[in-house]
Amino acid sequence: MLLDRIVAGLTRKGAGPLVRALYRPRVEGLENVPVEGPVILASNHLSFCDSVFVPLAVLGPPVRRTVAFIGKVEYFRGRRPDQRLVTSFMRAMGTVPVDRTGGRAAMAAMATSERVLREGRVFGIYPEGTRSPDGRLYRGRTGAARLALSTGAPVVPCAVIGTDRVQPNGARLPRPPWRSGRPTVRFGPPVPVGPRPVRRNDSAVLRAVTDDIMAAIAELSGQEYVDAYAPAREEAA
Repeated sequence: MLLDRIVAGLTRKGAGPLVRALYRPRVEGLENVPVEGPVILASNHLSFCDSVFVPLAVLGPPVRRTVAFIGKVEYFRGRRPDQRLVTSFMRAMGTVPVDRTGGRAAMAAMATSERVLREGRVFGIYPEGTRSPDGRLYRGRTGAARLALSTGAPVVPCAVIGTDRVQPNGARLPRPPWRSGRPTVRFGPPVPVGPRPVRRNDSAVLRAVTDDIMAAIAELSGQEYVDAYAPAREEAA
């Protein structure tokens, strides 16, 4: 669509630099993100705007890659002009629409994620499955581990810090930068997945890999870890 192309151009040439200039996000450890080939970015999740700051960090030099996140298909079905702008913005940021309702939702999400990785792209995932309700890091779900074992893609841990001050849970719009401070996006070395039995449906292996991923994220973010799943949020990104 023409609107998609216009918004994509504005996002990468206008909105992206504008967000960087306003919020001056710190980006650390970008050398840990491969410049080519499939890669899984596994991040903590504090705010809706995580899906803006993480892709912007990777879009910049020297990596210059687009991150694909999964987004609810409802975000892509709006007909009002403002909703269509949101749809075009999410497409420009690499968001992949997936129907996350019904019994086959998990299968659809996994198939989409695997397709992105087999195309040699960067896939972003929040192992907690939802935004943290209180700033702590919660137990990870096994999707990132399952993807790593099924595709062979490396898992690069990522920590966002301060994005909950930019756009707190429940806020429809981000705060101005003079009220929120500078957020940080920090990448760590890839999490070793092997040597392990490469059996993607082995629950013990999946849990062990997932726990290693969450430990790496916790070290990067400095968050308190909670060995329980985060309460589900209906509006989570």
